[in-house]
Amino acid sequence: MAPDERRAAIIAATLPLLRRHGANVTTRQIAEAAGVAEGTIFGVFPDKNSLIVATLLSQFDPERARASLLACASAEGDLRHRLRAAVDHLAARMRDTGALFAIARNLPSEHSGELFKHLGERRVVVQDVLAELFEPDRLRLMHTPATCARLLMSMIFATTQDEWTGGDRLGGEELVGVLLDGLLVRPAAPTNPGDHS
Repeated sequence: MAPDERRAAIIAATLPLLRRHGANVTTRQIAEAAGVAEGTIFGVFPDKNSLIVATLLSQFDPERARASLLACASAEGDLRHRLRAAVDHLAARMRDTGALFAIARNLPSEHSGELFKHLGERRVVVQDVLAELFEPDRLRLMHTPATCARLLMSMIFATTQDEWTGGDRLGGEELVGVLLDGLLVRPAAPTNPGDHS
């Protein structure tokens, strides 16, 4: 097996183990899952934390994030339709990768620097795609598409974190409704045209 293929195979074997065991996964468990000798891992990666970082980087690739978001939330349909699709996709992705983010936060700083730079780039890419989804309706917006995208990202993040939501998660339709319509219930329209009370 070529070195790049061996590296990819080890990373692929590591991902489900990270989800199951977190950073406590052992290189022995990884070697068994990858079908290689434990020493083979250290022929490809200098240490276990370097392997963890490489595995996390493979999951948080900015261009992969762009492609997957555009695939599920194209610029077709009205603004609500576009945003609902994007929110549902991103919320599911954030919930799916929540445990991986926790691992990233607990890595030693000498290993996490590159990873967090990468995560920052990924966030910018995702916000840019969201801004593209707002762009066709720019003239209807009170703020720029970029500002709207940042607000929406913040709302998605806040409503996917269990410690913030108390278990009460908003779906795409509810979240987009809050962003576009606000939180106040609209008063019923008067039934009599002359009745403004």
